[in-house]
Amino acid sequence: MTPNMLYSTADLKNLDHKSRLKLINAVSGIKPANLIGSASKDGNTNLAIFNSVFHLGSDPALIGMIMRPVEEVPRHTYQNILETGYYTINHVHHSFIEKAHYTSAKVDAAISEFDRCGLQPEYVDGFPAPFVRESKVKMGMRFVQDLLIPQNQTRMIIGEIELLSLPEDAWIDNDIDLERTGAVGISGLNSYYQLTKIARFPYARANEIPDFANEDV
Repeated sequence: MTPNMLYSTADLKNLDHKSRLKLINAVSGIKPANLIGSASKDGNTNLAIFNSVFHLGSDPALIGMIMRPVEEVPRHTYQNILETGYYTINHVHHSFIEKAHYTSAKVDAAISEFDRCGLQPEYVDGFPAPFVRESKVKMGMRFVQDLLIPQNQTRMIIGEIELLSLPEDAWIDNDIDLERTGAVGISGLNSYYQLTKIARFPYARANEIPDFANEDV
């Protein structure tokens, strides 16, 4: 067996910036790939890929995401969300991974990543922020709260789902089959993974836990 590398806090701090950035981004595992769609109050559209979208609660339906520090580098997504109060979350699929990836490039606010990266904005049911037409699973979000994380100046953006769109044939037994939708995941900053469903288990109850201790090794 190949031995593990071992890093202390001091070792991590001594890594060069790029190596530390890639290592810590990847070590938490595969994360969902999502495109965040927004528009300024003047109607300029923006699209950016995020790997930090996560569930916060079901009633109300809250979704969080982490925004990198906004003080020194302009974050058009952040500015648009604060200006208008609305944005969209759109799953990334196999068919447009490369286009989605390049929305991470820093472009002028007047340039829409939709246009620059060859993706189509879509307005659904009067919702004020643009969705990604190519995405099969998408959420229209209303901004709820902006929380500063003081240790590194990142921000947690909390929103509530106001509009949800997903394929009827991907909703199976009260579960979304992400393999069927072609959703992808991200490890680190630029490695993309295909999702394959390998198992589905019942709700875990204490009196129904299998006897793992006596399983054959």
